[in-house]
Amino acid sequence: MATEKLSSCVKFLETSKHYFAMISLQFGYAGMNIITKVSLNQGMSHYVLVVYRHAIATAVIAPFAFIFERKGQPKITFKIFMQIFILALLGPVIDQNFYYAGLKLTSPTFSCAMSNMLPAMTFVLAALCRMEKIDMKKVRCQAKVVGTIVTVAGAMLMTLYKGPIVEMLWAKHSHSHDKSNATNNTGPSDKDWFLGCTFLIIATLAWASLFVLQAKAIETYKNHQFSLTSLVCFIGTIQAIAVTFVVEHNPSVWRIGWDMNLLAAAYAGIVTSSMAYYVQGLVIKTKGPVFATAFSPLMMIIVAIMGSFILAEQIYLGGVIGSVLIVVGLYSVLWGKHKDSVESKVDEIPLHVKDAGNATLITDSTNYLIESRSSEEGETIKKLSSSVVIKNET
Repeated sequence: MATEKLSSCVKFLETSKHYFAMISLQFGYAGMNIITKVSLNQGMSHYVLVVYRHAIATAVIAPFAFIFERKGQPKITFKIFMQIFILALLGPVIDQNFYYAGLKLTSPTFSCAMSNMLPAMTFVLAALCRMEKIDMKKVRCQAKVVGTIVTVAGAMLMTLYKGPIVEMLWAKHSHSHDKSNATNNTGPSDKDWFLGCTFLIIATLAWASLFVLQAKAIETYKNHQFSLTSLVCFIGTIQAIAVTFVVEHNPSVWRIGWDMNLLAAAYAGIVTSSMAYYVQGLVIKTKGPVFATAFSPLMMIIVAIMGSFILAEQIYLGGVIGSVLIVVGLYSVLWGKHKDSVESKVDEIPLHVKDAGNATLITDSTNYLIESRSSEEGETIKKLSSSVVIKNET
C-alpha cells in the first residue's frame, strides 16, 4: 500500500514538474518587477542594469557549464554563432531594455498586463515558423486560439478599465497612507504612458521571437543547456555594454554600491536570467514554446498582489475581472496543448498489427488488444491507456 502511494506520488511529480517549474518562474519574474521598479525610481539607468544583470548571470551559470557539460560540446559554426548572437540581441538587449524603459514610464502591474500578449505573439510566430499546426476543425486548436484571445482581452481590460477600488484587508493602512501623500506624487503623463506602452509591445515581440528561436537553438544544445545559457548571457553582456556606451555618456551611471541597485542587478541576474533561461530552455525542449509562454499571465496576478503589499498599489475591479479572464484563457491554451501532447504520444507508440481472420491483433510490444472488425469504411483510433491503443474500423 505504501509502495503504491509512493509510486503514485513520484508519477504525479514527474508529470507535473513542468507546471511547477513555470509557476515558480512567474514568482521569480514578479519579484524582479517589484525590485526593479524601486531601483529605476531611485535613478538607476536601465541600460546599466541590463549589463550588470547579465554579467552576474554569466558568472553564476558558467561554472555549471564547465563542470557538467565540458565534454561533447557542439561545434560552434557560423550558423550556430548567429543563432546565439540573435538570441542575446533579442533577450538581454532589446527585450529587457525596452521592458525596463516601459516599466519606468508605467507601473509593474501594467507592464505585466502588457506582457500577457506574449502567448498570442508566440503562437502566431510559432505558426508562421510551422512549429505549431493550426487546424480550426479540431477542438484543441480552437481552444488554443480562443484561449489566447481571451487572455489578451483580460490583459487589455485591466489596462483600459479600472472601476472601483477593491479594498484588501492587508492594504487598507497602506492605501490610506498613500492617499495622504498623493499630492506629492504625480503619475506619468499621457505621452509618457503611450511611449511606455509602445516600449512594452516591442519588448514582448522580442521576447516571443526569443522563445521561438530558442526552440531551434535547443536542438543543437539539447544536452548542453548550461552552455547555451552561458553563451547567451555572455554575448548579451557584451552587446549591452556596447549599447550603454553609445547611449549613456556620463561615467557616473556605472557606479553601484551596497544598495537597491545592487540587489536589483543580482536578483535579476541570478533568478530571472541564469536560472530562468536554463529552466525555460528545459521546458521548451519537452513542451514547446507556446506551453512555456502560456504561464505568463500568472505573473501579472502575482505582481498585483505583491504590489499592494510592497508598493501600496491599489487593485481595481477591472483588474479582478481581467485576472479571471486571463486564468480562463490560460487553462484553455493549456488544455489545447495537453491534447496535442496526448495525440503526439499516440502517434509515437510502436504498434505491430496482425490479422487473425475477422479480428485484428494490435500490440505495442508489452500489451495487446483483440478487436472485432466490421465491414464499414473508415477508422477511429482511441487511446485507452499509456500503452494500449484500440483501433476500430467502423
